[in-house]
Amino acid sequence: MGNDGGSIPTRRELVKNAARALNNTELKAKLLEAQTHAWNTCPLSNRPLAAPIVSDSSGTLFNKDSIIEYLLPQDSDVADKEKDDVLQGKVKGLRDVVEVKFTITKEGKEEKRICPITSKELGPQTKAVYLVPCGHAFSEVAIKEVKGDVCVECNEPYTAENIISILPVAKEDIDRLSKRAETLKASGLTHSLKKAPGAKKRKKGENAEEKTKAKPIVEGTKTATSNGIKNSATASLTAKVLNEQEERNKRRKLAQNENLKSLFSNTGYDAQKQKGGDFMTRGFSLPKTK
Repeated sequence: MGNDGGSIPTRRELVKNAARALNNTELKAKLLEAQTHAWNTCPLSNRPLAAPIVSDSSGTLFNKDSIIEYLLPQDSDVADKEKDDVLQGKVKGLRDVVEVKFTITKEGKEEKRICPITSKELGPQTKAVYLVPCGHAFSEVAIKEVKGDVCVECNEPYTAENIISILPVAKEDIDRLSKRAETLKASGLTHSLKKAPGAKKRKKGENAEEKTKAKPIVEGTKTATSNGIKNSATASLTAKVLNEQEERNKRRKLAQNENLKSLFSNTGYDAQKQKGGDFMTRGFSLPKTK
C-alpha cells in the first residue's frame, strides 16, 4: 500500500454519496418533460402523434393506426411484450378507445390544439379533458364553467362520469378513471360506452338456454311448444286435431286428382264399353257359357 508508487484512496473516494432527492423545481421540470413527450409521441409506436388520435380509459393518447396495427393478427406467434406492457390489457378492440377530436389552429407552419371555448392551448401546461362518447376535447376549466350536460360542439349528451382527463397526473383523477373502467366492465360496457363483445355472447347464450327450456311436446307428426301452450293436455289435444285435419286434407287431395279418378269407375266395370280403351282401362271378360 505504500512506497510502490501507487496512490492510496481516501474514504471519500471509496464511499459513494447517496442520490440526492430532487427538489420541487426539479420535479416539476421532470414532470413537464414527461408530459410534453406524452402529448407529442405515441407510446405504442414512438412516432409523433397525428390525427386521428385516440385515447384509452386511462386518458393516454395513441395514434389510431398504431392501435389498429397492434390489434391485427401478427405473423409471429410471439406477442410484442413491450406493447402489451404499454396498453396493460386496456385495449382489446376499437371499442376500448375513443377518437379525441381536437380543435386545431395554425400559426404559420405550426399547428396547435386549443380549447374551442377558452382558446387556450391544450398541452402539458393545461389540464385538458374530452367527453365520451363524442370525443371533443376542452380545457378542464371550461367544462367546469359550462356545467352542462351536452357537448357545446355537437350537442351530444354526456354525464359527469364520462369526462375523461387527458394524460392525468393527479392521483384523484387517475383513481377516478380506474374506478370508472371497473364499473363499465362490470356493466358489460367498454370505454366508448359500447357493449363489450363478451356481453353479447352471454346474451346469445341466454337466448339459447331459453330455447332449450321450451321443449316441444310431440304427439304424432305435429308438435306444440310448451312455451306457446302452457297446458300439456291442451297442447296434446291440439296436436291430435291437427293430425286429423292433415289426414282429411290428404283424402280430399286424393279425391280431387283426375289422373287417379280415371283409373277407377263408380258405376262398375263393363267389358263391352271398355274394348276401345287403353291397356289401363281395358278389362278381361269370360266368354258366355251356352
